[in-house]
Amino acid sequence: MRITFWGVRGSIPSPGPDTVEFGGNTSCVEVRVGQALLVFDGGTGLRVLGKQLVKAGGPVRAHIFFSHVHWDHIQGFPFFDPAFVPGNVIQLYGGTTVSRTLEETLAGQMDHPSFPVHLTDMGATMTFHDVVEDRPVEIDTGDGKTAKVTTARGNHPNGVWIYRVDHGDRAVVYATDTEHYAEVDPRLARISEGADVLVYDSQYTPEEYAGTAGTGGPKRGWGHSTFEEGIKLARAASVRDLVLFHHDPIQSDAQVREKERRARSIFERSRAAFEGLVLDV
Repeated sequence: MRITFWGVRGSIPSPGPDTVEFGGNTSCVEVRVGQALLVFDGGTGLRVLGKQLVKAGGPVRAHIFFSHVHWDHIQGFPFFDPAFVPGNVIQLYGGTTVSRTLEETLAGQMDHPSFPVHLTDMGATMTFHDVVEDRPVEIDTGDGKTAKVTTARGNHPNGVWIYRVDHGDRAVVYATDTEHYAEVDPRLARISEGADVLVYDSQYTPEEYAGTAGTGGPKRGWGHSTFEEGIKLARAASVRDLVLFHHDPIQSDAQVREKERRARSIFERSRAAFEGLVLDV
């Protein structure tokens, strides 16, 4: 598997001179498994991925998995160029954790007066699937094997899905927008068990989460976590590599580097995600 990070910020895009190193686009992670293209979340990083796919040429067959439908995870979809190309086929997966389906939510953000082009005007063939816990999705990878995508519920306002991709003896877990508990969440520990790579919501430093640093006071109940809690999960689940993800928009490149340094001092195989980071698993 090859993992490419196209958007690593949380909450709102944060372009500018202080974020050029790690990037300012919101959540979007590509996972190539054999010949299959899996995409996790459709934040503004999805726009950049789409342009790269069009540049590469050929028909696009993509599976897009949405962790949830807060704006920073869907706002790139109306700008995903392959969705406008007839002949492309896009499978979209999301949970029924809100009052509307994934299709209704994506269409809603493109309704008048919010957007000039409606979902139904996109040219690609799109099929929507409901994610159901304990019901894996199997995807043909074109190499005589399949990728198995399993799910677990995380801890986030309005709900969130955690995804695990297994292919052969390799596994990657995408766990963003989930807030920790006093003890390691047993659902996350189970789905992360023995993973090669854990991409984990590390939006805040422990001090920012507690409200002793940063802005906005304590962040308890906001649905996000810290690098320290990611390390606890990685250790409990015997994860090999931890990737700090969903950086707070107020964190500068220097602050993200410091977050990475602190994480590595506790769990050596930690690194902060940045736009353009590629990991081979």
